[in-house]
Amino acid sequence: MKFIQSSSFSRSLLTVICCCTAIFASIAATPRQGLLGWVQLSPTNSPPARSYLAMAYDPVSGKVIMFGGFDENGYLNDTWEFDGVTWTQVATNTRLPARAAAQMAYDSVTQKVVLYGGFDGANYLGDTWLWDGTTSQWTQATPAHQPPAVTGPMLFPDPNGRVDYFGGFDGQFYQLTMWQWTGSDWTQLFPPTVPFARGSAAVATNAITGQVVMFGGLADVNPINTWTYDGTTWTLQSPRSQPPWVYGGSAAFDPLLNAVVLFGGGNGGVDQDSTWKWYGSVSDWRPFFRAQRPPAREGHGMAYDPALHHVIVFGGQNNEVPLNDTWEL
Repeated sequence: MKFIQSSSFSRSLLTVICCCTAIFASIAATPRQGLLGWVQLSPTNSPPARSYLAMAYDPVSGKVIMFGGFDENGYLNDTWEFDGVTWTQVATNTRLPARAAAQMAYDSVTQKVVLYGGFDGANYLGDTWLWDGTTSQWTQATPAHQPPAVTGPMLFPDPNGRVDYFGGFDGQFYQLTMWQWTGSDWTQLFPPTVPFARGSAAVATNAITGQVVMFGGLADVNPINTWTYDGTTWTLQSPRSQPPWVYGGSAAFDPLLNAVVLFGGGNGGVDQDSTWKWYGSVSDWRPFFRAQRPPAREGHGMAYDPALHHVIVFGGQNNEVPLNDTWEL
């Protein structure tokens, strides 16, 4: 299984990576911090267990979209929707090539979900696919330019509503280039400052302030740091407290908290079950402690569902065992 690659920073860690998160349209103003807690859901139907899937919320259909991943039998190319009650497999006219560690995010300008990259067991992928929530279909884009073919890129909504791409692993090197989807093509961005090259980082965008926050990942240079992006440049933050280093963790913005929530991830081969919240107003991480929480995992999907007003977590793997449980915060 070609999930394992070497790097001078960590020789035996997973480099097929994901982090899948998106921002959304519906924002409420009343904090519910005192009511927060993890609850396991019991959907009437669930996708088969998998890890390193791609997942994002699609405001057009009003559903969480999940694609692909890896299970004990190989790489997957099925598409599922979660409506807050159950998961439903979508019978798409075009089936994407199977892959794990792709990532996707919602482009509010074109009103499409953009999926990029991944690994199919032999190749690092550089194809771009668009999900149309009005038709529930995938269409392959044919851009004139494209980022490097990588596994574990970070895709996230730019403050201008477009989808941005950063980093990933191309089989030899971790990347630090940044690109933006224009609706028909990828154009390279050149911020004055960029994070250290990495893949597998957790990233999410605060839809209220427009601040992007990225943490952790796999890298040849220390990735145990927090970076924020304001639409122009990246800034290395110096929070008073910070999560332990994780790769394959996931993050999503919760507008009711006005905070980015980070859950899980791997740490030196040990999967984590901790939850952290990034408050941009004070530039700090705060741990979130509750007795009930999802089991430790990495490579899971995570997205905020405005209809439910909850962060949703699905799947991943715990000690290399694929999962198919669904949780809400």
